[in-house]
Amino acid sequence: MPDSSRKPLDTELDSFGLTHPGKVRKDNQDHFMLASIYKRLAIFATSLPPEVAFQTAEERVAFIAMVADGVGGGVGGAEASATALQSTMQYVHDSMACYLAREDDEAGFAEALQLAAVRSHEAIRHRRDAAGTTRTMATTLTLFLGVWPRYYLLQVGDSRYYRFRQGVLTQITRDQTFAQSLVDAGALSPEDASRSRLAHVLSSALGADETLPVVTPLHADWDNVHLLCSDGLMKHVRDERIAEILGAMTSAKQAAELLVQEALDDGGTDNITVIVGRTVPK
Repeated sequence: MPDSSRKPLDTELDSFGLTHPGKVRKDNQDHFMLASIYKRLAIFATSLPPEVAFQTAEERVAFIAMVADGVGGGVGGAEASATALQSTMQYVHDSMACYLAREDDEAGFAEALQLAAVRSHEAIRHRRDAAGTTRTMATTLTLFLGVWPRYYLLQVGDSRYYRFRQGVLTQITRDQTFAQSLVDAGALSPEDASRSRLAHVLSSALGADETLPVVTPLHADWDNVHLLCSDGLMKHVRDERIAEILGAMTSAKQAAELLVQEALDDGGTDNITVIVGRTVPK
């Protein structure tokens, strides 16, 4: 096991994303993104020979994973989820340099992610207004921002982030649905909530009337396996089976493909999107 304080190298990151329309729906309204942010060194002039001057490698300062599940049917949902990823990534690119320069600024990262959600919400509403439509154009967004030795989750809607560690699978994000709100209020049991018609009725989404982004800071660890997914996975694959697959995984690609296939084998009634990530010491 490597020194727990050491940031993983690029070659030690094993991540893979996959999306599938499922067996029932014609359109895929899900989108995902994986990206790294680097500190870049640009040498404009030097008297050093090339073999010395260009031994500087770009340093990764952040890793980003996002899953967005469009709401509204057809083109509207797909446009919303695509807009969410595009606008969020644009905001990160344009506005987070000051936070990335201070990698221990937990409050700064949380504020930046909150603003990223606000900008995405505004971009989706603007796109809907520009199209001159009154149809629903909204999306969930689950975002992972890794800035070693911390990582941050941004959650809007009911796509999920799970952490698998030492054989235990834990759902970290809270579903922003009316059923979950009733569970939180003690009016509904978790078992009844999972069978309720309200289980997939969102109480918060980007582009919707109500948007309540939640940011959660967490401690990064070499033992963590990360899973981001849309609800098309949870509808068909139980947490116990997810834990089995992640516990026996040989690669992020193999685990992601198996999770999607299991959802398809059980019916594939919705779009399915999965991102799996882990660190592999070398």
